[in-house]
Amino acid sequence: MARRNDHSREELRQMALDAAQFIIEAQGLTALSARKVASRMGYTVGTLYRLFEHLDDLIVQVNARTLAELNATLERAAADCPDAERCVHAATHAYIDFASRHTRRWSALYEHGIEADIQLPRHFTEQIASMYDQVEALLQSVTPQRSAEDIARAARALWGGVQGICVLALSDKLDIDRIETLSEVADSLVGTYLAGLGARH
Repeated sequence: MARRNDHSREELRQMALDAAQFIIEAQGLTALSARKVASRMGYTVGTLYRLFEHLDDLIVQVNARTLAELNATLERAAADCPDAERCVHAATHAYIDFASRHTRRWSALYEHGIEADIQLPRHFTEQIASMYDQVEALLQSVTPQRSAEDIARAARALWGGVQGICVLALSDKLDIDRIETLSEVADSLVGTYLAGLGARH
């Protein structure tokens, strides 16, 4: 087992995050434990708890990583399309693709419950805000006549629908067998919503 002074505190934090992410990706959030993370790091559980306040803290940090990766994926997808409406569809497809390729890590974003007295770190809430900022910017481009309040509301309604489709489909509760069909269902939702959003002005 490695000695504690073999790595800096920041290196140990990254090792713990890597280990936790690996376990979640391979086995799911319910399989995660401090013992498993410490064992994969080659350190003790005591070392882990000197780096993170509790297991929830570690999970939140991993989820913040996932959100940052997801946001970067959405940004790249929306940057390579010819018009605003197609950008919304491209971002939707990128979201579905990410959720499908990293289902357990993506699911951890929604499976992990936070105790009322635990304050989420700023960088975590900023990643959530960043996702909605991206969707709002896309919708504003599609319907520039809409107010900022309308766009903010629409972004949460539309993206909540996309997330719901993913949750149901990837847990085999939407009667969908192929990922292409999942994309088609999402396209139907997005296309219909955008048409309605443009008509109500």
